[in-house]
Amino acid sequence: MARRGLMVMVFALFCSFVQAGEAGTAPSVIHLASEDWEDYTAADGHGLGWDVLRKVFEPAGVKLDIRTEPYVRSMGLAERGEIDACVGSYRDESQSLLYPRWNFDTDHIYALGLASSPVPTLETLGNYRLAWVRGYDYQDYLPNVRRYNEVLRRTGIVSMLTQNRADFYIDALTEVDDVLNRAKDPSQLRRTHIAELPLYLCFAKTDKARTLMALFDQRMEVLVKSGELKPIFERWKQPYPFDME
Repeated sequence: MARRGLMVMVFALFCSFVQAGEAGTAPSVIHLASEDWEDYTAADGHGLGWDVLRKVFEPAGVKLDIRTEPYVRSMGLAERGEIDACVGSYRDESQSLLYPRWNFDTDHIYALGLASSPVPTLETLGNYRLAWVRGYDYQDYLPNVRRYNEVLRRTGIVSMLTQNRADFYIDALTEVDDVLNRAKDPSQLRRTHIAELPLYLCFAKTDKARTLMALFDQRMEVLVKSGELKPIFERWKQPYPFDME
């Protein structure tokens, strides 16, 4: 019996060593979810956002595992710990998620309206009826916003504007241009730059995600100082967001 008890103790000690080793192992994969933003985080894996994140993680031995989900669902998956991080969040959007020190890009926010409308500014937005996609919560990041409507999809935006159901549609430049390009008569519409909002990965509150977030901040520090991210933005013909860092 004593020998059997000793064997049980040895086995338990061995298991504890194995678990400790696993806990200390650096993650080899980061599970990410993002909306399908064309030429940014496209479902087939192409785009500026995916290229930046590959540059951040893959040289450190961490492969990207990506999935395409609507933005709100992506955040929910991260909040439940089903993925490591969601892509394209604004700072502190969710108290249930963790935000790194570094952003990985900046959203160029525009207002799309009728060409005959007054030109809006950041200060005058509160005077107008606004619309944006549900879950983007621009009311938390733009000043004086009072009247707004959240839509489920962008397909009806042009009709909202032409039928006077909204004064301006608010979104990032890429999405605004997509709406504008799909309009039957783009000359009816005009886009106006409003603001710049940093974009973040929002990490789950898990040990693995915390490790990945620390790696992300460490790698971004190196890449911004070295300028290694600049060619990616140049390749996609997008402004480089870290010139002021």
